[in-house]
Amino acid sequence: MDGANEPTVLIVEDERSNLVSLERIFAREGFRTLLAEDARVALELCRKHRVDVVLTDLMLPGMSGLDLLKALHTVAPDAEVVVMTAYGTVETAVEAMREGAYDFVEKPLKRMEIVKSVRKAAERHALLAENRTLKNELSALRNREIVGSAPVLRRALEVAAQAAPSTANVLVLGQSGTGKEMLARYIHQQSGRSGPFVAVNLAALPETIVEAELFGFEKGAFTGAVQKRIGKIGQAQGGTLFLDEIGELSPAVQVKLLRVLQEGEYEPLGGKTQHADFRLIAATNRDLKGEVDAGRFREDLFYRLNVIAITCPTLADRNDDIPLLVDHFVAIYCRKNNKPLVTVSRAALTRLSAYDWPGNVRELENVIERAVVLGRGPTIDVENLPAPIAEAEAHGGNLAFPLGTPLEEIERRVIKATLDHTGGDKRLTAQLLGIATRTIYRKLAADEDEAQHDARQPR
Repeated sequence: MDGANEPTVLIVEDERSNLVSLERIFAREGFRTLLAEDARVALELCRKHRVDVVLTDLMLPGMSGLDLLKALHTVAPDAEVVVMTAYGTVETAVEAMREGAYDFVEKPLKRMEIVKSVRKAAERHALLAENRTLKNELSALRNREIVGSAPVLRRALEVAAQAAPSTANVLVLGQSGTGKEMLARYIHQQSGRSGPFVAVNLAALPETIVEAELFGFEKGAFTGAVQKRIGKIGQAQGGTLFLDEIGELSPAVQVKLLRVLQEGEYEPLGGKTQHADFRLIAATNRDLKGEVDAGRFREDLFYRLNVIAITCPTLADRNDDIPLLVDHFVAIYCRKNNKPLVTVSRAALTRLSAYDWPGNVRELENVIERAVVLGRGPTIDVENLPAPIAEAEAHGGNLAFPLGTPLEEIERRVIKATLDHTGGDKRLTAQLLGIATRTIYRKLAADEDEAQHDARQPR
């Protein structure tokens, strides 16, 4: 068994012979063992080591096993505890379990019984740890920061931040893959609303169940409604309801949603009128005004939704953000796939910046994930990119220098031209040129010193 994956059991027993015997048993079973003859030593070991299971006697000198159990809630809250005693009354067992013990075994100990109990406790510890990790990863995916500094993105975020504290409905526009849901989550996070963020992708729902999903239903409201179900509107009480692909709503559901927005009330299928308390953010990649003109979307609902409209910029409109996004996604997917952090070559970054990105940020994210997963070396290079991107031709201005121009002057002019191209973003300039950011600052400081020196010279 790989030592890094061995569960650790801390054995707390004041009788030395029992302690040694238990150590031998669990070492043979593949456990890593720590030993303590009293609760004080046990707590100190828990502070210094990762402990999966604590196997402790209830009768200890000084601090009892039950007191140790209570102290472990603070020192090692994730550790599972199995208690053992020769005084196995029902009352003692109940008290130990009430304090959070995973299991209770009586002395004299039976080898198979104690090993089974500790192994199950270790499996439970591993399962809970995995669940916490998955929840953290899911939370991180749901609450990912919006990366970029392009002026067009900053303007969209400024409008979102201004709109967030209000109760006004927001309509988020933009092509697929531009991050409309991320912008909606940003508005919710900035709003101060205490309720949840509830997202619904209307395009992913069959038309026949959209109404039930949004409004909920009572038991027996229709065939198959075997129990009451709270709809997305009810789940979003006190929070934000995000309706993605709002243009997919059928005319019948459009009417019902309009009533919710006008009256602040809704009715679950087969139920009574309920008060609605949520902030609505809708999104679409369609020309919703065009849908209104074509008679496919209600004009009155459109104006209810379109109180504050924010357009998510395409990746082509914020091309200068590509190096920042590449760094961001590389870090995410290296961590997610347990791989060492890799770098992106200057040639690959040039191709990524030259590509048009019809799928926007989502397409870029998928490309970087693929490159991280399939890459074998410490660097993502052009050959790690899909063919259409690897073959993209670099665009942008060209610089020409007369023969004999000093290298220092060429370097200064290239840095200045790239800074102009990036709007003064020194970090992005450094990434594009493949140099350290501190080099940019050093060159700029040298130019400023030279300019000040020239200004002081007599004319």
